[in-house]
Amino acid sequence: MGNKNKTISFRVSEDAFEALRDIAEERDISLSAVFRDYVDTLVAHDGQVRAVPEAELESMAEPGESFPPRVEVPKSFIREHERLELEADHLREQLEEHKRYVNHLREQLDGDEEDVIHLEDLDDERGERDEPSFRLG
Repeated sequence: MGNKNKTISFRVSEDAFEALRDIAEERDISLSAVFRDYVDTLVAHDGQVRAVPEAELESMAEPGESFPPRVEVPKSFIREHERLELEADHLREQLEEHKRYVNHLREQLDGDEEDVIHLEDLDDERGERDEPSFRLG
């Protein structure tokens, strides 16, 4: 099967949420991107991620190396990615709406058995009016 994205929910305190929002604004990315970065880092390091104070981090870093590593990504790429996420959500909603409509039509079709006219019933009505009936075959 293909690689499918899954949704993960986080529960954080209000203070942690505000701190994460500040980080997102500082990096000029969405809050969901901060969470995706965290999860990607956690997966890439097999769950072995440790919080280290900045002072200790600077003493551990090799010369010329910064942490966290930074990659320049054009804002247009990020905006396009967010636009595509929104479009995918919209398409999922449309698909769900279409499925509901199809189910509604199926229910109507199943419930409309009263509107079915059997040919035998038509023959009985014709016989009552003294009209000649014809039989095929």
